[in-house]
Amino acid sequence: MPLENNMIIRKVKRNIFFILVALTTFAFFWLIGPFILTVFWGAVLAVIFFPVYRRIRITFRGRDALAGAITTLLVVLFVIVPFTLLAIALVNQAISLYENVQTGDMNTTVILDYIDTQLPSVSDALSDFGVSTADLRTRLNTTVAQVSQFLATWAIGFGGSILNIIIQFTLVIYLLYFFLVDGWNIQRTLVRTIPMGDNRERALFERFALVARATLKGTLIVAFVQGAIGGIMFAILGIPAALLWGVFMMLLALLPVGGSAIVWVPAAIIMFIQGNIASGIIIVVVGSLIIGLVDNLLRPLLVGRDTHMPDWVVLISTLGGIAMFGLTGFVIGPTLAALFITVWSMLGQDYGGNQP
Repeated sequence: MPLENNMIIRKVKRNIFFILVALTTFAFFWLIGPFILTVFWGAVLAVIFFPVYRRIRITFRGRDALAGAITTLLVVLFVIVPFTLLAIALVNQAISLYENVQTGDMNTTVILDYIDTQLPSVSDALSDFGVSTADLRTRLNTTVAQVSQFLATWAIGFGGSILNIIIQFTLVIYLLYFFLVDGWNIQRTLVRTIPMGDNRERALFERFALVARATLKGTLIVAFVQGAIGGIMFAILGIPAALLWGVFMMLLALLPVGGSAIVWVPAAIIMFIQGNIASGIIIVVVGSLIIGLVDNLLRPLLVGRDTHMPDWVVLISTLGGIAMFGLTGFVIGPTLAALFITVWSMLGQDYGGNQP
């Protein structure tokens, strides 16, 4: 009887302890909730730049703090500073584009005007379906006005929240330094503590690092190259707000479907309609032969075939991630999808098959 009482007491103590662990863990993550994405980006940057940190550490004979400080400084100089300058230029062009739309200097209905004057048969065909170019023009003007208003509001909001952005960037850099210096210790502690089996935990950490690195090196760099080529092309051709359109092409290139063609194809059509045949041909040639091939040429080199997931998984995880977490979701979505596949693969290996 005393033995049974002791077992009951131990079980109660264990359950109380597990409840306490769960409650304190929930409370901690609730406490740092506003900074979860900041911690995530600090960890992702640490994963990306850890090889650089390791080489610098070897050069300075194992001086962790010095190697971490130099790596962090390099990230600030070659990542944070260019991003900040790009954001400032982008804000200026967004405000300028809004002013051009408001003053009427930019014709947003050029395609509909061309249909009315040069393709009356298309206009008649639309009328047969109860759609008129006048209605389309009204809706298009409303949409363009709303989009331009959104851009202007975003630009003003970006300038107004500059202090918060600086704080977030500072925290990311601060966390990056400590993740670089203490990364191995943090990983070993988590592997030792989490009661899931050391091999599984190491596999999950490796999968997280692999997918995060592949997503940024592959998706982000490829998207940046595509947007840069498109923006430079637009600037050479004299298209207004070339930087803004280049950033749009970069953002759209993050999506597995459509991509930067959503921007440069309508631009080519507008050039042809306005009689700028040479500019239209240049956009089509550069867009299809250079921008369109960047993904096929660079992604296998930067990502590698071992990290590929099915295209439909990449599509829905990217779109779902962006819908839930904003732009950061283009990394979070595929990463969660990869961890999901990894966990279920472990489940199948350990408990699947013909086991009773």
